[in-house]
Amino acid sequence: MSFIHEDFLLTNTAARRLYHEFAEDQPILDYHCHLPPKDVAENRRFNNLSEIWLEGDHYKWRAMRANGSPERYATGGADPYEKFLEWARTVPNTLCNPLYHWTHLELKRYFGIDDLLNETNAPAVWARANQLLAGEDLRAHGILKKFRVKALCTTDDPVDDLSHHKRIAASDLETRVFPAFRPDKALNVHQPEAFNAWVGRLEAASGVSIAGLADLLDALRKRHDYFHQMGARLSDHGLNHCYADFCTDAAASKIFDQARSGRAATPAEQGQFAAHLMLFFGHLDAEKGWTKQLHLGARRAVNSRALRQIGADTGFDSIGDWPQIDALAAYLDRLNEENALPKTILYNLNPADNYALATMAGNFQDGSIAGKIQFGSGWWYLDQKEAMEWQINALSNTGLLSRFIGMLTDSRSFMSYPRHEYFRRTLSNLLGDGIQQGEIPADYDLVGSMLANICYQNAEQYLGLGL
Repeated sequence: MSFIHEDFLLTNTAARRLYHEFAEDQPILDYHCHLPPKDVAENRRFNNLSEIWLEGDHYKWRAMRANGSPERYATGGADPYEKFLEWARTVPNTLCNPLYHWTHLELKRYFGIDDLLNETNAPAVWARANQLLAGEDLRAHGILKKFRVKALCTTDDPVDDLSHHKRIAASDLETRVFPAFRPDKALNVHQPEAFNAWVGRLEAASGVSIAGLADLLDALRKRHDYFHQMGARLSDHGLNHCYADFCTDAAASKIFDQARSGRAATPAEQGQFAAHLMLFFGHLDAEKGWTKQLHLGARRAVNSRALRQIGADTGFDSIGDWPQIDALAAYLDRLNEENALPKTILYNLNPADNYALATMAGNFQDGSIAGKIQFGSGWWYLDQKEAMEWQINALSNTGLLSRFIGMLTDSRSFMSYPRHEYFRRTLSNLLGDGIQQGEIPADYDLVGSMLANICYQNAEQYLGLGL
């Protein structure tokens, strides 16, 4: 039997029935990812396995570094085939890391390859994969069709003109592709050089001359309006932690003016300014019925030398340990007091905070929308089997698992769609264990309908994308 077989991760009869009858054939709604819209618009053809599999994948880069591979095989200038061979040498050493599961799921689902990848069979795997990549089925559009992706939401800066989204909308692609509003750079008054350059791009995109804070907010509102016209129904914020040191308009204006003049905000000032803008963004989302996503807890760019030499988002980030709950509670409460709390998904990166965030979500359910405040799927370091189970258990023990909107890829790679399968198998197995142990009734219509809803239907109803 191959390693990736039809009952992979399904350890009991109930789990196998649940997965195969209720989860396996559900479509995918990938409501948060980092796929480049340009690749979708151009229906990108990938030239080789290294290009589709290793390009931009910081999970694999970290593993290769840990295995002793020089940087030229990860982010450097090695030949694509050399990079792939180095990854093949690394894979046997990823046993017990989720990369081992993901790697072989991906080889199986994209290329029909059952072999356990290693240095010896790497040339044959390379040849087989590249042969298939030359066909239409594994171009960008073919992949989306193959994995039944009904819709995906990219992650886009407010200054983006969304021209690629226009091309996608005008194409015959069946998958719906929506932008999502990610205004993180608007908070960076502590980095005035980069901040002012970004404000210049915002001026050009919005047509607003930004002389003061009121102009900045006007420009951001115009861009938010434009994203809405282009189909966006979600925003996203990547934060160390929520900001809750709220300040007056006058104080925020002063901080903005100082940044525009080239003076870096102090940490306290940056926190005040960020809190002020995050309230503004909450109002924008609530006014339009959008969903706000809060990705909390990443400690980014820890390795200063690597940041200088290679750049950001190259695999030198980790889990942070900031206190999360007081500021998060204050932020949600302030928006709620102002009748401006949108649908919100709370993504947690530190497993120590799982129960705290799961119970925080329950404090702001208001009966208006089922599951209005979501404790989101495990992300980044927590989108693997064990941590998925932690997240599911924290949610089910403190809230309503039945209202959960399920999995997303959060990925830059077109090779990541088996992560939905991985999640569905993990959830099916967890529920199957409950049935086997007598903790969940063996009512397959009841349990199976909940499973199917988590896999797709809940997200479709919750997000309001008009699918």
